[in-house]
Amino acid sequence: MDKKQLKTTQISTIGEFGLINQIASKFSLKNPSSLLGIGDDAAVIDIGNGKVQLVSTDILAEHIHFDLSFMPLMHLGYKAIAVNVSDIAAMNALAQQVTVSIALSSRFTVEAVDELYEGIKLACEDYKVDLVGGDTTSSASGLVISVSVLGIANKDQLSYRNGAQVGDIICVTGDLGAAYLGLKVLQREKEVFMGNPEMQPELTGFEYAIRRQLKPSARMDIIHDLAESKVIPTSMIDISDGLASELLHICKQSQVGAIITEENIPIDTDVYNSFVEFNMQPITAAINGGEDYELLFTLNAKDYEKISKHPDVAGIGLIKPKDDGVFLLSKQGNKYPIQAQGWNHFS
Repeated sequence: MDKKQLKTTQISTIGEFGLINQIASKFSLKNPSSLLGIGDDAAVIDIGNGKVQLVSTDILAEHIHFDLSFMPLMHLGYKAIAVNVSDIAAMNALAQQVTVSIALSSRFTVEAVDELYEGIKLACEDYKVDLVGGDTTSSASGLVISVSVLGIANKDQLSYRNGAQVGDIICVTGDLGAAYLGLKVLQREKEVFMGNPEMQPELTGFEYAIRRQLKPSARMDIIHDLAESKVIPTSMIDISDGLASELLHICKQSQVGAIITEENIPIDTDVYNSFVEFNMQPITAAINGGEDYELLFTLNAKDYEKISKHPDVAGIGLIKPKDDGVFLLSKQGNKYPIQAQGWNHFS
């Protein structure tokens, strides 16, 4: 008798976010204190008196998220904390504690672990978070770092991905694309070295981009500035997978459309020129590259007026009705539909 063939589906066919949705669809929240589960930058737990606990977890895996041939362990430790603190910032809140778990192979020495944790310590000091625990175990190959971060906030001051309203101004912090350029430069120099170990790396002129890749910053300063201006974003997300991908997340969860303007998207001048030299379309690279860890958020017009002169916040577009779609308006006046072309772990 023939055995019934079981249907199997490759994860690559549904992608990372399809997999997340598949997992989330099987679970529902049972406890009244669980206000928000899967689906935003952090889970939200009611702890009473108008306060909420925020919880987020992120994994960094060798050969997937980092390459130790050009990523110093100290920088890696710093980055592991920064990208998690950024998730709490993306809820318009401040991180307070982290736990760090690592799995490492036998090739790592005690000194190597010390270097990794020195970077973790520096980041904890910079972001004023406490390392309160974690776990260590062995790995068959490579290094895996898992960080959980916790924060406390007032319930009515949180920003979610699903709160954008038609007419809101779309804002972004800092500049975009530098981290992606830094990665491309480091990968290029690695290939040159592998072909000829006597070649010295050509990194002059790319210092800013390389720093943005190796040591990103969580924009906690912006959270403080928003609070001082008494501004609460209607929606917010951090830019880890690229501006295009993150904007689509906000639009999908808020059930809105959007239009962003190319000439208003902030790109560092040297980064822009380098993209041209690399024969890359600067705007395409900037909105799809990822790992900037800047903040993308929306504000009602009155609140935008309060921060419109902030030197590190740019208004780049407008939230539109859902049926209008999500578009980029080019410098030539042409409209192009925005698609998520950023990082997908299972593509």
